[in-house]
Amino acid sequence: MRSIWNGAISFGLVSIPIKLVNATENHSISFRQIHLADGGRIRYRKVCELDEEEVSGGEIGKAYEDADGTMIPITDEDLAQLPLPTAKTIEIVAFVPADRIDPLQMDAAYYLSANGVPAAKPYTLLREALKRSNRVAVAKYALRGRERLGMLRVVDDVIAMHGLLWPDEIRAPQDAAPDGDITVRDAELDLADALMDTLGEVDMDSLHDDYREAVEELVAAKAAGEIVLPAEPEDTGDGKVIDLIAALENSVRAARKSRNVEGAGDGDGDMADVHPIKKTSSKTSGKTARTTEAEQTTKTEQTTGTAKKTTHRTPTGKTVTRSGSSTAKKSAPKSTGAKKSTSTAKKSAGSAGSRTTAKKSTTKTATKTATKKRTSSSSGGTTAKKSAPSRKRTSA
Repeated sequence: MRSIWNGAISFGLVSIPIKLVNATENHSISFRQIHLADGGRIRYRKVCELDEEEVSGGEIGKAYEDADGTMIPITDEDLAQLPLPTAKTIEIVAFVPADRIDPLQMDAAYYLSANGVPAAKPYTLLREALKRSNRVAVAKYALRGRERLGMLRVVDDVIAMHGLLWPDEIRAPQDAAPDGDITVRDAELDLADALMDTLGEVDMDSLHDDYREAVEELVAAKAAGEIVLPAEPEDTGDGKVIDLIAALENSVRAARKSRNVEGAGDGDGDMADVHPIKKTSSKTSGKTARTTEAEQTTKTEQTTGTAKKTTHRTPTGKTVTRSGSSTAKKSAPKSTGAKKSTSTAKKSAGSAGSRTTAKKSTTKTATKTATKKRTSSSSGGTTAKKSAPSRKRTSA
């Protein structure tokens, strides 16, 4: 890798010659500007405003523009004469815990490479000292005509330096937070925690730029003369207010499905560990109980109505066939049948009201049956007495 700066690390009285190398690279696809009419390249030329002539890079210098528009020329010699101790030195000023550095201050990243064999020993000493202390070094350095702030830390076996913004270059987060007093419920926080746990961790090396890959495919397709179909736009919600609980639950379900987590279903399985609790009023509970009782009573009546048909001989000698329900209500020839009916009612009905109704029906049926038996017995006796004289006459 090509170095962009040569200097030394000042570590107290120890000086470590180093070379500064870019630790990052930009993989973004760059485009050129063209003339739509004929496809010609559009270029920017540096032209002097006074004589309107194009000038080369060697003829261009620096100047500071004053408030009234006056240009004050500043040469490289002027800048070189400034008392800047960090012009060729990375001067370590302190060692602090890593969490003392605000990530907002992070800027470009560089690798510091030992420059020459004599630099190997002090370089290794600083690297191992940073490892053992679990701290980072705060330093000042000069690059591209200005003094900068940096942070030195160890990456594998190399000392890396992150350029830092000066504290006064960080803007205060004014008017960035939502307006008003917004309350977040515990159920929403629990669902958010469940989503975070489901998403879990990720291997940073597996992340890549999908957009850049799509642009490369687009360029390759156009270069081959292929027709590129537009992709379907994704639903971003258009800033609409959504049900936060439902959105979190759906997110947990989708995350579990995508990661093949055990227990993830297609919509009917467990979604999250916590669900919002809905209050049910006493009126609704009462209605539900009454509806259940009515349904159970209806089932009992239907069960009784489907009983087997029974045959009963009336006091006048006629044979009558009735269903089980009619017989239970009108004739009930035996008390055993009433008990069976009562048992069926008890099993089918799930409430106290159904059992009470069955008992009352059984009592009334038994009373009617006893009355009919007494009437039948009395009627039979009278018939026998009336028939006796006739038999005697016939005999005589």
